Amino acid sequence: MVKLLHSIRPARAGDARAIAAVHDAAWREAYSGIIPGKALESMINRRGPAWWTSAVRGGSRILVLEFDGKLVGYASLGRNRVSAIPYAGEIFELYLAPEFQGLGFGTRLFAAGRADLASKGYFSTIVWALADNERALRFYEKMGGVEVWRATERFDNDTRARVAFGFAAN
Repeated sequence: MVKLLHSIRPARAGDARAIAAVHDAAWREAYSGIIPGKALESMINRRGPAWWTSAVRGGSRILVLEFDGKLVGYASLGRNRVSAIPYAGEIFELYLAPEFQGLGFGTRLFAAGRADLASKGYFSTIVWALADNERALRFYEKMGGVEVWRATERFDNDTRARVAFGFAAN
């Protein structure tokens, strides 16, 4: 039996460079061909190490997943930002470095995010995904999510549909 050497913990300011690297690689892999190139580059470039340092120091709730001592994923979470949707918590982002996708780490990070939210009293959860990101849609459906809302997001001159998945209280 193979034992995976991974851990999930709250992010520290010293993780900023590694989180930025995961963000960069994961967003390029997930959104190339979905988000227009110029908008995608701008979004990635805004989220460099300084941005992540500021987010962690500012109290943003970010969990990181390490594998064999290397940071390979992150999730950011907190209170649901859309009051019209009756779910308490929200996983704002959940990304893994591309080479760690499809290995079960996303499931572990998702479960840790939900548990963290529940520990703060947020027992139900929503997660948004772009409707064109079929991998994300399949993942959240597999996790038991039910589509509860649709909206649009603007990227430069393009508009993309996005889907909110709801997860009932555990």
